[in-house]
Amino acid sequence: MLASRLLSLLTLLSPALLAQAGPSNWRRPPDVIARLVEAPPPPDATLSPQRGWLVLTTREALPSIAVLARPHEKLAGLRVDPTLHGPQLGAQVTGMRLRSLATGVAQDIALPAGHWSGPYWSADDRAFALVRAADGGAELWLAEPATAPLRQVVGVRLNTVLGGAVRWLPDQRRLLVRLVAGGEVPPRPPTPAGPQVQQTIAGEKAQVRTYQDLLQDAHDEVLFEHFVTGRLAIVDAGSGATQRLPGSAMYLRHEPSPDGTLLLVERIERPFSFVVPYYQFPRVVEVVDLVAGAVQREITRLPLQDAVPIGGVPTGPRNVDWLPVAAHTLVWTEALDGGDPRAEVPQRDRVQRLSTMDGAPQPWFACAQRSAGIDYAEDGRTALATEYDRRTRRQWVWRYDAADPARPGQLLYERSLQDAYGDPGRAIGEVRADGGFLLRQREGRLFLSGAGASAEGDRPFVDAWDPATGDKQRLFEAAADRYETFVAFLDDAGARMLVRSESRREPPSLVVVDRARDTRETLVAFPDPAAEFTRGVDKRLLRYEREDGVPLSGTLYLPPGHQAGQQHPTLIWAYPLEYTQASDAGQVRAAPDRYLRLGGASHLFLLLHGYAVFDDAAMPIVGPQRTANDTFVLQVQQNARAAVQALAATGVVDVKRLAVAGHSYGAFMTANLLAHTDLFAAGIARSGAYNRTLTPFGFQSEERTFWEAPAIYQAMSPFSHADRIRRPLLLIHGDDDNNSGTFPIQSQRLFAAIKGHGGTARLCMLPHEAHGYRARENVLHCLAEMCDWLDTYVKPERD
Repeated sequence: MLASRLLSLLTLLSPALLAQAGPSNWRRPPDVIARLVEAPPPPDATLSPQRGWLVLTTREALPSIAVLARPHEKLAGLRVDPTLHGPQLGAQVTGMRLRSLATGVAQDIALPAGHWSGPYWSADDRAFALVRAADGGAELWLAEPATAPLRQVVGVRLNTVLGGAVRWLPDQRRLLVRLVAGGEVPPRPPTPAGPQVQQTIAGEKAQVRTYQDLLQDAHDEVLFEHFVTGRLAIVDAGSGATQRLPGSAMYLRHEPSPDGTLLLVERIERPFSFVVPYYQFPRVVEVVDLVAGAVQREITRLPLQDAVPIGGVPTGPRNVDWLPVAAHTLVWTEALDGGDPRAEVPQRDRVQRLSTMDGAPQPWFACAQRSAGIDYAEDGRTALATEYDRRTRRQWVWRYDAADPARPGQLLYERSLQDAYGDPGRAIGEVRADGGFLLRQREGRLFLSGAGASAEGDRPFVDAWDPATGDKQRLFEAAADRYETFVAFLDDAGARMLVRSESRREPPSLVVVDRARDTRETLVAFPDPAAEFTRGVDKRLLRYEREDGVPLSGTLYLPPGHQAGQQHPTLIWAYPLEYTQASDAGQVRAAPDRYLRLGGASHLFLLLHGYAVFDDAAMPIVGPQRTANDTFVLQVQQNARAAVQALAATGVVDVKRLAVAGHSYGAFMTANLLAHTDLFAAGIARSGAYNRTLTPFGFQSEERTFWEAPAIYQAMSPFSHADRIRRPLLLIHGDDDNNSGTFPIQSQRLFAAIKGHGGTARLCMLPHEAHGYRARENVLHCLAEMCDWLDTYVKPERD
C-alpha cells in the first residue's frame, strides 16, 4: 500500500519538476526528495574519553547559501572568514544532550544559537570545552557536566584558522589555547605594490602538483600572516583565569610534553610561496619551556617544500612528536633516500630519538620502505611501526621496544594494503586519564577492529591479538544479517562494548553488548525520517566478471514498489580505483546489510524518483603502479560492459535505459565512457577534471608527468575526445571548487568543446560551492537537475 502511494506521488510530482520559484533560478526536486533533504539528520553520537558520557549533537541538515556566500579570503590553501578570524562556516549546531552511561540520566546543554565545535573533553571526563564562531575570533566555553553549567570564558578570542586551537594540558585542569594576535585586518592598497615575480633555480626540479586558493600577490602574503599569527595562552578550567605566554607566531602546531613541562612548537616562517599551500611553507620545529616560553632546543629548520619529488617526502626531520610513554622524549623520521621514491637504496627512512634537550639524537631503527608512523601500547614498551611501499601498495608492521631502543625489531606481518579480505583490522587505542593516547593492552594482548570483508560483504569484528605469538581470539562479530561496527569498550575487562548496529530494515542504533552475560541492550536509536519511503527499496549484491577474468561487484538498489517482471531505467554510479594485482581488485567491498540512509546530494535519492541505482559499481584499473593508466580507457570500457551484462542478467534492469554518473574521478570516468562506448543513454558528471594537460605533474596515483607520458595524458582526457561525446552529458560543478586539479574551468571547457561539435550537454555551475556540495539551495538544485536530465534522456521507453 505504501509503495503504491509513493509511486502515485512520484507520478504527480514529475511534471512539476521544471517549475521555478518566483524570479529566482533555484529549482527543487520532487517534493518527496526535497522534504527528505531538508529533514533534520539524526544526532552525531560521541563518547567521552573514559566512556562515562554519551554526547548527542544535533545539527541542521544543510547550511543556507547565505552562509557559503559570506566573504572569505583564499590564502595558501585556506579559506578564511575575515570577520570571524576563522574558517568558513558550515551547518549550525541546534542542540546537545549528555547522557551518563553510569546512571542513564540525560541532560540538555543550553547552547546559545551559533556555529559550535566540540566538545573537547578533559581526559578524565571531568570537564569539556566548546568553541563558538564569533566576530573577531571564536569564543571559548567550558562546562563540568556533573557540577557546573556551560559558561563563557570572558576575554578569550581563539584563532581557529589552522584548527587545533584548544587542547587540555596533561594535568587536565588547564587548557592550552591559541588566541587571535590582535590588530585590524590590513586593507588592500588601492594600487598594487608591483608585479608578482617568480624565478626558477637553474637545474633544480620543482614538480608541483596542481593546487588552488594559493597566494596571489604581496597583499595576500600580508593577509596570510595576519590571520595565521596567534598567541598561546593557558586557561584555568575552574576559574577561567588566563595566562598569556610571551610572543606570537604563525603556529602550525603546539603539543605539550607528557610531563607537562615542555612544549613542542611548529611554526611557519617566511618566505611564502605562490605555487604551494601553507603546509609546504618554511617551518621551524623547536621545543620551548611551557611557562617561560624560552627555546630549549631547535629540532629542525625546514625550507620551502616546492621541490619534493612526486610521491616523495621532504628531507630532514619530519613527523616530530613526543614519545607518549616517556616524560619528554622526542621521536622523528628522516629520509635516507633524499625523499625520492625512485631512488634505489637499501633503506628509505631512519627513526631518531632525543631523550634530553641538550643531548644528541640517537638512531632507533631504520626502515627498508617508507615509514608510515608508530603506535604505542599501554605497557610502555610495545611500539608498532608501519612501513609501506607506494609502488607495490604493500605494508609491513614491526614490533619495537620503546623502553629498550637497542632491541632489534620483530616483523609481525606483511600484507597488501589493497587486500580487503586479509585486513587484520586497526589496533584499538584509548585515551588515558592523563591525556596520553595508547593502544589498549591486556596481559600482552592488543585489540583489533576490522571491517571483516568477504565475498558475501562486510561483517565487522573485534579480535584480541597477541603480537608475540600471533594468536588471535574473536571477541565480537556482527550478528548475521546485520551490520555492526565497534565503537568502544565500556569496561576495563572488555566484557561490555558499545557497537553501532543496523540492518537493511532497521536504522542504526547504539547497542551495549555484554559478552559475559550474552545480552544486548539498545542505548539509543536513531529514527530515519525517510523510512516511510525507503522501506520498499530492494537491495542486492551483484558479483560478476569482466572479459579478462577480473571479478567485479556492486550493489543494485530497486525503487520502492518494484513488481515482478518490471524493468527499470537505471543509473550506474562508480569511481575508478587503481590496483596492482587482480586478486585484490576483484574483492567485494560492500556491506549488503547496511541500512539505506539518504542525505545531502546523494545519487540514491533517485530511487524515490522511479530509478534503479547500481551503486559503487567496481571500476578497477589493474596493473603496475607506474603504468596502470596505459590501459585506463580500455579497462573502464571492460568494466562498464561487464556491469551492463550483469544488470541485463538480473532481468529487472532495462539496459536500453542506462545512465552512468560519478563525482570527481567518477565524473572523469563518466565522460570517458560516453566518449568511448555506446552503452549509455546519458551521463551525469559532477565536479570532474577532463583535460589532464591541466594537471601536468600527475593526478590520482599517476606519478609520471605530462612530458614523460604525453600520449597517455591525451588518451585519458575526455576533452581530447569531445567530438565523440554524442550521448547527452549533464555537467555539474561548484564554481568555487578548491580541490586539486578539478578547477571549475574543467567543466566549462568540456561543455564548450561538446557544444562546439554539436553534442548535447548542459552545464550547471553551483554558486559558492567547493568540491562537495553543502548549501541547501545548491543540493536541491543539483538533485532537480539530475532528475530532469534522466527524465528527459533515460526514462522514456526506447526501441
